Amino acid sequence: MSKVSMVLNGKTVSADVEDRTLLVSFIRDVRGLTGTHVGCDTSQCGACVVHVDGKAVKSCTMLAAQADGAEVVTLEGIGTADNLHPVQAAFREHHGLQCGFCTPGMIMTAVDMIKRHGAGNLDEATIRHELEGNICRCTGYHNIVKAIKAASDQMAGMAQAAE
Repeated sequence: MSKVSMVLNGKTVSADVEDRTLLVSFIRDVRGLTGTHVGCDTSQCGACVVHVDGKAVKSCTMLAAQADGAEVVTLEGIGTADNLHPVQAAFREHHGLQCGFCTPGMIMTAVDMIKRHGAGNLDEATIRHELEGNICRCTGYHNIVKAIKAASDQMAGMAQAAE
């Protein structure tokens, strides 16, 4: 057993966990945050994407102990039902989900993508390339791409308005 401590969605948390505990299991089973999904357990689907120290990570490929001392953000940490993150709002507005299973990972990947490329700097080809690590079996990706592009453009407009 190891004691693991991290800042999870802005709150310092800690727990004693088995050394083999995956970060996704720590988030879901120990902390009770079920927005991060477990899909394939082989890092193929991307349903478990979270941000660790500001970078998108598939949490099924990382031990909780590796996140000791890190800042971890899950879907629950980027917005609320009353105050959605622009990417969450765009997924809703542009029908970027069907069954919703892949949605948390898609949204967390999109937030990271916009951060790395800059709001307003995404085109369809870049978005599709960046989503290669996320699998959706329902939508065909068209509305997901449309939602990410709309969120990126909206965030660019918000940044310009704030200047």
